[in-house]
Formats: sequence, C-alpha cells, structure tokens
Amino acid sequence: MLRYTADRRTIIYLLIIVCLLFLQWNYIGFNIFLYIVYLFFSISVSVIAHNHNHLPIWKKRWMNIFTDYYITLFYGFPAFGWVPTHNKNHHRYNNREGDYTLTYRYSEENNIGILLTYPSVSGYHQQKPIRDYLRQLYHSNRNTFYVAIFQYVALGLQYAIAFWLDWQKALLFVVIPQQVALFTVLIFNYIQHVHANEESEWNHSRNFVGILNLMLFNNGYHTVHHEKAGMHWSKLKEEHERIQHNIDPLLNERSMWWYLIRVYILGVFVPKFRTNSMRLERLNS
Repeated sequence: MLRYTADRRTIIYLLIIVCLLFLQWNYIGFNIFLYIVYLFFSISVSVIAHNHNHLPIWKKRWMNIFTDYYITLFYGFPAFGWVPTHNKNHHRYNNREGDYTLTYRYSEENNIGILLTYPSVSGYHQQKPIRDYLRQLYHSNRNTFYVAIFQYVALGLQYAIAFWLDWQKALLFVVIPQQVALFTVLIFNYIQHVHANEESEWNHSRNFVGILNLMLFNNGYHTVHHEKAGMHWSKLKEEHERIQHNIDPLLNERSMWWYLIRVYILGVFVPKFRTNSMRLERLNS
C-alpha cells in the first residue's frame, strides 16, 4: 500500500512519536533526555508533513486522508496548509516577489534577529493564501473543503481534551512540541534560501549535505527538491550528487549545526563568518 518501501521509515517515525506521547503522559512524565528525543521526532513530523504533501505516502486516498489528520495532531497545524502556501506559492515563486515566505521581506540582512523572528513573520503572511484557498475550495470542491476544515476541528478537539485531562501535560507534551515543529520547519526554509540568488537556475537554494539527512529524510537537499518537487525523498541524495557541480560550493554546507553556529553566533563577532547575499550581488552588478 506504500508508494515507496523507503516510507517504512516514515511510518516507524509516526509510530514512535505517538508511543513517546503515550509513555510520557501516562507513565514517565518529564524526563529531559526523553523530551529532547520527543522534540526531535516532533520536528521530524514537520518534515514528513512536507514530504507527504508533495508525494502522498499511500496509494489509497483514504489512507492519505487519515495520515493528514494524524500528522495534523503532531505538527500543530492542518496538514492541508502546505498546499496553498508551499505547493502553489513557494514552489512557484521560489523566494522571488510574490512568495509569502520571502526571506528578505523586511531586511536583506542574515543575522540571528532575522532568523528568530522569521517564523512569526512568515507564518503571519501565510494565512492569506490559506484563507483564499479555503474560499476557493468551498465553491469548487466542497468535499475537499470539509476534509480541510475538519483538520482544524481535530486540532481543536485535541487541545480541548488534552487541557481538560491535564493542562500542564497538555502544554508540555502537546503545545510546546507542536510549536517547536512549526518554528523549526520555517527556520529550515529560511536558512535554505536566505542570501541565495532566487533568480539563478542552480543557486536559488542552500543545501545541507551532512549526516542530518539520514535522520530527516534528505531534507537538506533543497536545490534538487525545487527542481523536481515530486521526487520521492529517498531519491534526492542521488539526484543532488548528479547536479551538484552546477551549484556554487558556498551553497553546499556540510553541517547545518556548524552553519548555524558560524553564521548566527560567531558571525556576530567575526565578519568573515557571515554570509554574503548573492541576491544583492546580482542587483548591484
């Protein structure tokens, strides 16, 4: 029933996170080490949501709809939201004017202040295409409209039941992990595009080609993802290696963690660790 056998790992991740929630809520309580693992799997759900949105996991439609609801409850936002904000917008404009996820909306700088405020700014501007999409669905595809609306309902019921049972556990094991997932996936988008050249055929995205891809479904191979958005995540590494000679080496980072430390911490004190904007270089040439 899976489209790709590689998605056995996806299913394992989705089962692990519900088991972690069950164990922490009912038996273990807060354990810092287990909680960090839980936050990692929460972040992984945001990556799974992205992948499932581009290429549904299952061959059966009803199973994909069920998975959308399942993802919604751990991602913290209706899974359908990827369609208007990501598929129909971000992949169309790819950080050019018109993209609701622009990295340079208010500033051309790339620093820790912009990094930390970007998720809120981007999230705010993405609400308009979501509203427009729902309005369009209401008039053109009422069944899909109700599937989308009931994802909001499912999320609301989850909050109501969780807070009714135990508001402290609800905050700790439901709300915070969801917000971490939402915040982190927007951070991923930011660092993959900021100071790249959005008009370039190959240099529109930054890639992180290190070991984190093994843990997060090859999410670091971003150039090739924009070139072939419907390609399954398991094939991205091979495809990236095929085209990487076209990409400026500055946009192929070995380690996401070193990039974050170098640019946003060390870069505050040492200018050579900061990124230079390929976009501004193009505009000023």
